[in-house]
Amino acid sequence: MLLIEGLHKAYGDIKALDGCSFSVQPGRMLGFLGPNGAGKTTTMRAVFGLLTPDAGSVSWQGKPIGPDERLRFGYMPETRGLYPKMKAADQLTYLGTLHGLSSSDARESAGKWLERLGLGDRTTDQVEKLSHGNQQRVQLAAALVHDPELLVLDEPFSGLDPLGVETMAEVLRERAARGAAVLFSSHQLDLVEDLCEDVAIIHRGKIVKSGSVVEIKDSSPVRHLEIELTNPDARLLERIDGVIRAERDGARHRLLIRSDVDVRGVLGDALASGSIRRFVYTSPSLSEIFLDTVA
Repeated sequence: MLLIEGLHKAYGDIKALDGCSFSVQPGRMLGFLGPNGAGKTTTMRAVFGLLTPDAGSVSWQGKPIGPDERLRFGYMPETRGLYPKMKAADQLTYLGTLHGLSSSDARESAGKWLERLGLGDRTTDQVEKLSHGNQQRVQLAAALVHDPELLVLDEPFSGLDPLGVETMAEVLRERAARGAAVLFSSHQLDLVEDLCEDVAIIHRGKIVKSGSVVEIKDSSPVRHLEIELTNPDARLLERIDGVIRAERDGARHRLLIRSDVDVRGVLGDALASGSIRRFVYTSPSLSEIFLDTVA
C-alpha cells in the first residue's frame, strides 16, 4: 500500500500541500482529482523523492520509500521525460536496465510493450519524430517496462485519441488486476468514474474528499430522477417531496431531489396506471460531485 500522510509543502507564501493524506491499495486504481494548481503533481513528485516535503511522510508497504523501493515503481510525468533523439526501443531498453533488468530482458520487455501499445512498427523511430499521442504511449511504456508494483501517472490520457484512450485504459485495468497499485490524475472525470474503484479529491493542497467511487456517489445528499410519461400528469410529480430543481421537456421530466426522499410510491402509481414510459433514478456523476466539492 502507498500511504501518504500529512504532506506539507510551501513555496514562499504559497502552500502547495497543506496536510495531504490518502492511500492507494494494491490491485486497485485511484483517480487523483483536483483543479489546476491543487497539489497533484507536487504530491506525485514527493513519492519519487523529486522534492522533499516540509512535513509528513510517504511510505510503501509500511516502510519509508528509498532508492530500492523506487526501482519497483513506475512514473509517468505530465511533462515529457524522454530523450527526444533516442530511438523508442533503445530508450525503453536503457530505462529497463536502470531499473535492474538485464539488457536482454529489458530489450524483450521494450518490444513487448511497444507492440502492446500499438507501436510495434515504430521501434526504431526517434521519439521526437513521433506524434504527441505516440510519445505519450512511449512514456507509458517507460513506466511499465520493468513490471512495477506501483504506477503513478500524471495526466496519462492527455492528447490521446479515442483508440489511444481505450488502449491505455485496458493496460491500466490489466496492471491493477495483476496486483499493482495504480494512481493517476486526470481531468477526464467520466473516464475516472469508469476506471477507478477509489478517488481522492485535492483542493488547495488538502484532500477534501476520498474513498471508493461507489461510497462517495451513494453518500451524496441528492439524486437525479428522470421520468418520461405517456400522458403527462403534473399531479403525479407534485406528490414527490424534496424536489430541489425540476425541468420539463415535453413528456420528459428531470428532477433533482433529496436522497432521503422515497419515490417508490409515486413510481408504483405511475406504473400501475400505465402512464410511465421510462424512468431513471441515479446518484450524481463524479463530475457533479467534484464541482460541488471544489466550488
